[in-house]
Parts: sequence; structure tokens; C-alpha cells
Amino acid sequence: MTGSTAKTAVEWLVSVAPDPDATRWEWERNPLGVALLPAGRRWDVLIVPGDLGYPTLDVLHRLVDRPGPVLTDFGDARMGFFVPPGTAARWVGTGVRSAGRGTWIVVPYPGRAGGGGIRWLVAPDGSGTLSDPALLELAMHEAAAGLARRQGPAAGGNGAG
Repeated sequence: MTGSTAKTAVEWLVSVAPDPDATRWEWERNPLGVALLPAGRRWDVLIVPGDLGYPTLDVLHRLVDRPGPVLTDFGDARMGFFVPPGTAARWVGTGVRSAGRGTWIVVPYPGRAGGGGIRWLVAPDGSGTLSDPALLELAMHEAAAGLARRQGPAAGGNGAG
């Protein structure tokens, strides 16, 4: 990520903060390199298990030139896909958590890994690009189907009856 892209991304991210200057200060001085930002203003976040998230991101990359920002945390256990505001309130999906209005998420400084393993897989570019919820859902279905094919029949089942 270039310096100008990181600066634009920072400006886009802190635009949701109650005090953008305080958020910038926190990012610069916090040894973990993270800040809390409110979801639900410019973006919501759909949080999926990492074992589904990585194949979902692979499918998204085949569908669009550039998906919206994507975070991963804590040993790649979870991934957060940035989607348009309001998506979290309407999303229904097994195993998918959401962060929308009234919730806060930990966000690392663009271009740097945050403390505790939080990092950008797709950093924001500052333009406001977000993942389309319909395409994200399609990508999740395709990724889940691929995982099911690789795992094969349930343990103990041989299909004979």
C-alpha cells in the first residue's frame, strides 16, 4: 500500500469516528496499532469463520476486480467483510455474525498489522469500495459447497441403505 493510498484509507476510516483526530493519534501512539471504530455509518461488517472466509475471498476475487476491505484476526479464526451500512440488520446466515449500527470493531492502521494478529487481507483504498452483499452471499455459498465436496460424506455414512 502506497503512502497516499494509506492516507486516503485512513481518512475514509476515521470519518466514522466521533473524534477523527483522537483516532489518528491513537493509531500513531498505540503500541498495538489498532483503534475502535463504529460500524453502521459508512459500512457494516459480516464476520465469518476463517475456514469459510478464505475460500469466500477467493471466490470474490474471481467475481470482482477488487472486493471491499477484509480483516482477519487472532490466528485467522475469523474474517470480517466490509459491506454497505444496513446489511447487518438484514443479514440472516448460520455462523455469520454481524457488526452494524451500535457496534464497534477493532481496526488496524491501513498498511500495518495490528496487535493480536488483526490485519487487513484487503485494505481499504479510501474510495469507499465495499463488498456487495448479494455477491458476498453467492461467494459464501460457492465456498461452502467447495468445502463440503472436499470433506466428503459425513463420517460413518457410506450412502448404502
